Amino acid sequence: MSNTQYAVCHLQRGSGNDSGMSCHIERKDAKREKYVPINADANRTHLNRELIRFPDGVESRTQAIQHRLDTAGLTRKIGNNQVRAIRVLLTGTHEDMERITNEGRLDEWCCDNLKYLADTFGRENIVSAVLHMDEQTPHIHATLVPIVKGERKRKKKEEQVKKRYRKKPTDTARLCADDIMTRAKLKSYQDTYAQAMSGYGLQRGIDGSEAKHISTRKYYRDLMQQTEQLQTDIAQLQD
Repeated sequence: MSNTQYAVCHLQRGSGNDSGMSCHIERKDAKREKYVPINADANRTHLNRELIRFPDGVESRTQAIQHRLDTAGLTRKIGNNQVRAIRVLLTGTHEDMERITNEGRLDEWCCDNLKYLADTFGRENIVSAVLHMDEQTPHIHATLVPIVKGERKRKKKEEQVKKRYRKKPTDTARLCADDIMTRAKLKSYQDTYAQAMSGYGLQRGIDGSEAKHISTRKYYRDLMQQTEQLQTDIAQLQD
């Protein structure tokens, strides 16, 4: 068994309504038909679980994102380039996730992860959470709609320009991924998530590590290229 027992909490900005990622997470395509990615075991997909119940009338992750935006009380129009959803990947090292599963503590682990998300980002902002059991390591894909409150940070140029205007309330709901994805906060999430997972023998990753996460899109592109190369090699060997 590996000596490293790391808790993994990775945040990534989505694009648009993030419908492409919804296909991967829900294992359903745009027509709501079954879809299994190349790295998943179709015989285990039935073990995947939705951990959060959608509101009445909401049937998918994409709709859940829009529902939160519609009901958050936003007063500013959402720009085309604004981030509407942040993906949160929660897991641990492979050996330890297997241990947690074999010990019968996976349900407890899922509940503690949902509690961490609610305490950290607000329960109403977590619109989806799916446990994947059909890939190599059990993990949770959670979806965070970055609704925050408080006065936005003005740019330096705005501060320098003196304008007379009525002061806006500071408790107004805003859509702002930047407030959630600051360098200081990202570091803090690693600390607090490790604390939440300490009861499972998981610890924080190396602070200041130069290891880089790759995007889901790049992962699947590389995986497809490897698969195509293997198919070519097999065909040549058969010839």
